[in-house]
Amino acid sequence: MTTQTASRISGAPPRKAPLGVFLTILHLAALGVLGAAVITILATIFGTGIGLLFAFGIGLVFLVGLVYAMYGVGWFEVARVRGLYRLDIADLQLRRRQRPGFGGWLRSVGRQSIDGRMWRALASFTIACIFGAFVLRLFWALVFSVVTIFAPLGAAETVSIPLAFGVGNVGVEWAVLVGILGTLAATAGIIGLALLHRTISRALVVPNREVELTEQVRTTSAQREGAVRAADVERTRIERDLHDGVQPRLVSVGMTLGLAQQKIDHDPAAAKALINEAHTSTKAAITELRQLARGIHASVLDDRGLDAALSALASRSHIPVHLDVRLDGRCSRDAEAAVYFSIAESLTNSAKHSRASEARVVVRLREGGVLWARVEDNGIGGAQVQPGGGLDGISNRVLAAGGTIRIDSPQGGPTSVEVSVPCAS
Repeated sequence: MTTQTASRISGAPPRKAPLGVFLTILHLAALGVLGAAVITILATIFGTGIGLLFAFGIGLVFLVGLVYAMYGVGWFEVARVRGLYRLDIADLQLRRRQRPGFGGWLRSVGRQSIDGRMWRALASFTIACIFGAFVLRLFWALVFSVVTIFAPLGAAETVSIPLAFGVGNVGVEWAVLVGILGTLAATAGIIGLALLHRTISRALVVPNREVELTEQVRTTSAQREGAVRAADVERTRIERDLHDGVQPRLVSVGMTLGLAQQKIDHDPAAAKALINEAHTSTKAAITELRQLARGIHASVLDDRGLDAALSALASRSHIPVHLDVRLDGRCSRDAEAAVYFSIAESLTNSAKHSRASEARVVVRLREGGVLWARVEDNGIGGAQVQPGGGLDGISNRVLAAGGTIRIDSPQGGPTSVEVSVPCAS
């Protein structure tokens, strides 16, 4: 066993060798029966997809379905090998969508179709099915060999035994020897195939350390790129809000106070009115600064958690928001922040651009430690990801947290935004 393989053995105690071999034989026998049907179905889908490829693109539907079917078989194979040999390996994962919309989904299907780990799992499954077919034949050979051992007890002068290319006859005086040799050969063949399957399946299914490191580097690079773009979009938004909102208001306050200073001696009443106007503008500027600061960092998120922060966000929304949050505990600060600001930006877009009259927010902590949220409004739809826009900022922030996003906004509505972020990100 190599060092890399040994490091992936789970904390569960290893099975005793006889039990492990017996379970492997059972697996191979089952795959020998069912595997041919699964492989035939995959081949049929592939043939149908290729045959209908130029028939208005109908074949593409079958080919996309084939990718998901192969992923399902690969996922099953990884889970089977992990459970059989008690390996500490992760489930086979679908390629994450890196861009929203139909184009982003299509790219993720393309990346999944060339996923090396999925193809290695399929290769392991196919080899196991072939081994299973041989195991079934060897099992019947074992049964015939055992029966042959007791052939002299009968009255027949010759005994029929199965051969590789038909049936042969041997004299009854050779039956015991032939039966014993056949029993030993069939038993050795079955056990040998089980041991060979163990070696091959572990080599194919257990991820190579170099491949793991390459994938980690790729994921880290994508997250870093998303974080840089999210920070750039956020900086641009802050500059725009300051330039278009707070800055002109503060300039107006300064000019109003200047006019009041000029009139305070000869027209105190007018000066008082100007000071009151400046005071009102100052309070409005303070409110805008608070909203801007809240958009940068929500202190209630750290103090009271995502549920309370979203309740406060819904209460400030310009459209009614139905909030449905069910969380059993807290996630990491980065995960909660990514989901919070994604919901906040989605609600802002709903209020400003979609002409929505209401919105619904659902948040769940899903199995596997994934923080999931969905925002849906009843607006006119048609939302698109524009560089530097709100949806672009959401996508980059979620990507930086290691999550995924799905945006669905057909013309006429409704618009929905779903984000999934690892709870420990």
